[in-house]
Amino acid sequence: MTPATLDRRAIETLRSRFHGELVTPEDSAYDDRRRIWNRMIDRRPALIARVASSADARHALLFAREHGLPIAIRGGGHNVSGSASVDGGLVIDHSMRRGVRVDRATRRVEVEPGALLGDVDAATARDGLVVPIGINTTTGIAGLTLGGGIGWLMRAHGLTADHLLEADLLTAGGDVVRVTADEQPELLWGLRGGGGNFGIVTRFVFEAVPFDGSVFGGLVLYPMEEGGAVLRRYRDWAETLPRTVTTIVALRSVLPIATMPAELHGRRVVGIVVCGIGGPEDDDALRREITGFGTVLLDAVGRKPFAAQQALFDASVPAGNGYYWKSHYLEGLPDAAIDALVELHQRAPQPWSYSLVPRLGGAIRDLPDDATAYPFRDPPHLVNINGITDNPADDDKAIAWVRETFEAMAPFSTGGVYVNFVGNEGEDRVRAAYGPAYGRLAALKARWDPDNVFSVNQNIRPVASS
Repeated sequence: MTPATLDRRAIETLRSRFHGELVTPEDSAYDDRRRIWNRMIDRRPALIARVASSADARHALLFAREHGLPIAIRGGGHNVSGSASVDGGLVIDHSMRRGVRVDRATRRVEVEPGALLGDVDAATARDGLVVPIGINTTTGIAGLTLGGGIGWLMRAHGLTADHLLEADLLTAGGDVVRVTADEQPELLWGLRGGGGNFGIVTRFVFEAVPFDGSVFGGLVLYPMEEGGAVLRRYRDWAETLPRTVTTIVALRSVLPIATMPAELHGRRVVGIVVCGIGGPEDDDALRREITGFGTVLLDAVGRKPFAAQQALFDASVPAGNGYYWKSHYLEGLPDAAIDALVELHQRAPQPWSYSLVPRLGGAIRDLPDDATAYPFRDPPHLVNINGITDNPADDDKAIAWVRETFEAMAPFSTGGVYVNFVGNEGEDRVRAAYGPAYGRLAALKARWDPDNVFSVNQNIRPVASS
């Protein structure tokens, strides 16, 4: 359906009971409202429903179903695949719903679906708590959680999805279901990693952990020319780390931003990024270790608020750039994988494109693979390859580099992939993301969304269990 075929009288009827903002292609705000984080995704919805409440979301859902409109759900809008929008359909946009309520006594954190990670961190920090979430303040809590949720605190406290206690789910039929371990245990299992396949989550409740708010964090930069030696030393060291320490390798060029020394702007580097939640007594030893892998170009690690650590990568992923990602879980970091990464990043498109290689393990492995719909808890590393441009004329070059790097890393892959790092790659990659959990998820989908109303996502096709 195209925007021109929508019944305007029907829209006005919806508007009469809608408390948020309805935006059509004729409205002056349309181009701004339809714009999402990834500039490479340029879709034109027939209607954007910026909801003010869960009741608004229900009205918008039923309107879309009545008029045969495909539906996209927008939380933070940060997903690389562009699933926050849909051509000729209806976007249920939660971006005005960013509330966070913290119960310090019970450590329960209630979050609206448009909240960003920075919103959650700010609210929990006031009460000496934290929910383990992500690596950017601008990421949306909804998509992060529903895909699993790796982050700075994952080795100490597990995934974001592991801390999801409860949710309100708006189903394809317009009913609201309270999802808890007691009332809907199988559905809660599916929401912990199965994406937006089963309905619209209009409220999340997380269990927070006590946290004093400070970490030993930041990054150390080494020259790319020493990358092979640096990464071999890092690899061996990372295998010895306690679960209180999370590290991420970043291979990239230094952006020309104020927080980076001018003499390093444009320099290709290997960054070792650390987040340690041990006490200050551990800081000196950790600094000595992380600065001992080669020639240090920049030592920017120290004791800091967690909010500053969470914002560390924000400048690297501004809204409005073009983004193209591919990813693998890795069996390890053998010498051949390290050499391939360094060689390819010596010619990565500058200045934006980069790859991240988080060290996984720790508390992620405390649960068995089938405890949640996030199915791969054993891989020690993953690689997320990011082709990024600020000029559409450079898109093809960045995309080609990502694909080349992805193919070069395939021999070291487990065959699986983190669903939040999957782009528009087709059903085979969705199956790779869910692996042994896919059949159970397809049966759950058949129960809750048999008509595949919620299909603008990393889609699981509804298949009844035999």
